[in-house]
Amino acid sequence: MTSSYYTTSLNLSSSWSNKASLDHHHMGFNKISSLTKKSISLKKKKKEPIIINSALHSPSIINFPNQVINDDNNKPKWNLFQRVAALAFDLAEGALLSRELQHPLPKTTDPNIQISGNFAPVPEQPVRHVLPIKGTIPDCINGVYVRNGANPLHEPLAGHHLFDGDGMIHAVKIDNGNASYACRFTETTRLKQERELGKPVFPKAIGELHGHSGIARLMLFYARGLFGLVDGDEGCGVANAGLVYFNDRLLAMSEDDLPYHVRITESGDLKTVGRFNFNQQLKSTMIAHPKIDPVTKELFGLSYDVVQKPYLKYFKFSPNGDKSPEVQIPLDVPTMIHDFAITENYVVVPDQQVVFKLQEMITGGSPVIYDKNKVSRFGVLRKDATDANDIIWVESPDTFCFHLWNAWEEPETDEVVVIGSCMTPADSIFNECDENLKSVLSEIRLNLKTGESTRRAIIAESEQVNLEAGMVNRNLLGRKTRFAYLAIAEPWPKVSGFAKVDLFTGEVKKFYYGDRKFGGEPFFLPRDSDQSDNEEDDGYILTFVHNEKTWKSELQIVNAMNMKVEATIMLPSRVPYGFHGTFVEGKHLKNQAYN
Repeated sequence: MTSSYYTTSLNLSSSWSNKASLDHHHMGFNKISSLTKKSISLKKKKKEPIIINSALHSPSIINFPNQVINDDNNKPKWNLFQRVAALAFDLAEGALLSRELQHPLPKTTDPNIQISGNFAPVPEQPVRHVLPIKGTIPDCINGVYVRNGANPLHEPLAGHHLFDGDGMIHAVKIDNGNASYACRFTETTRLKQERELGKPVFPKAIGELHGHSGIARLMLFYARGLFGLVDGDEGCGVANAGLVYFNDRLLAMSEDDLPYHVRITESGDLKTVGRFNFNQQLKSTMIAHPKIDPVTKELFGLSYDVVQKPYLKYFKFSPNGDKSPEVQIPLDVPTMIHDFAITENYVVVPDQQVVFKLQEMITGGSPVIYDKNKVSRFGVLRKDATDANDIIWVESPDTFCFHLWNAWEEPETDEVVVIGSCMTPADSIFNECDENLKSVLSEIRLNLKTGESTRRAIIAESEQVNLEAGMVNRNLLGRKTRFAYLAIAEPWPKVSGFAKVDLFTGEVKKFYYGDRKFGGEPFFLPRDSDQSDNEEDDGYILTFVHNEKTWKSELQIVNAMNMKVEATIMLPSRVPYGFHGTFVEGKHLKNQAYN
């Protein structure tokens, strides 16, 4: 297992362990491999009325979507020795699956829960033009809204976490008031090999790599690699989490691999160009939340490793794509770092209490654990640093932010202010626990002179809701911002609306999608791409919304100033709940790179 093999984004967590009845919400694994047919017994039950009163009571997609998996012409050309080895490994895998399925899966890795309802995958959709629109799309919106998400190509054979799914991008192109829609898999090395083989063979980082069976799966994968049945040298990532448009390229990312370059065609379709290493400059993985400075146009990134030192590296790219030397940031243990922040002059790196201990698998546990003896801290490093000698570490006890929304400097007090959603229990995204997850929007002040910190909840206790997935005005990233736009992640892990939060006063304006309607990350699109003299909140919120009564999906465009819907684009097919997105302006589409 090389580098950071743990993909993370929108958060499925301990709320999966609520005591809710799931008897009538099974996925119906109709096409499971012959290896496991004898191991799985699904008893038919009488139909019962579906009562939706929590996030777990979602109607399931009973049949896995029909995908074009493979045909005889594309099957791998193996020699006799390889065919015998493949058969032996399949038998070994069948025995492993049979043993695994004798025990109930935790809800954090049970596919009947993780990909039920509108978390279930959909097939690819070619471009559909001239979509129905309610209202009027603002004239200033021209371009393509793209959103990433997990969409497994194959039905899970055993454990599966939402974050394990193959990356699929959903794209809505808006051109002079008209709209089109398409969705496509990002053609990762992993997806192409599994499509050719007709089944999943790469280990699932969160759903499968636990305990002794996880070790067995790794050994099985490497054994297949030794016989040339699979190739892990060109990456194992799923590219399902983040999206960024940089240096004339749309990049799809998960922190377990290099980015993947995806082109938006003139018609609004999506085409994967390939794995992108910035012209041989990037040799390691990159986390799924790189930051673009709105003034310098530089891109800043991190790479973490769960196996060997250095566990963390920092680097940046010029607007032309030239990479800086890497800065090795010293960490005592490999640490989950899903996100970070930038200010005008600094990068802010969280070193928190969720860590990787691969040795835990030997004793039957999860390699992702909460280390109660570790003290959370933030590292503040100059953007132009060539080494980590001058990094300033400021402790912030019991702080775990899966996402950081912004940060800025306040020189008059020698402080860096960090805005993030503080999550408890910290490891509940990965490990089942009884405590309900809370995600509290917080202001964390790091005093660079005294080395002390403070933390406070921005929203009053009476207004408190779980806020996760969102952003500030990206034209002001790294500078002092007043507003944040965040998903109301309730009932967890669904998103019932979004909140516009005044970070100075704590005032919250909530926008709810309506009865049995749920969405995802609210994307703030400024009216003016260079901000000029516009108000900070002068722009629009774009978000996919799914109606669980009608089973139809739409893209809503909401005026961020008055929180009223301007337009609703009716989509031709279901859009599953997903992760993060971005907007590519129309003027940039013609300048896209081809390689």
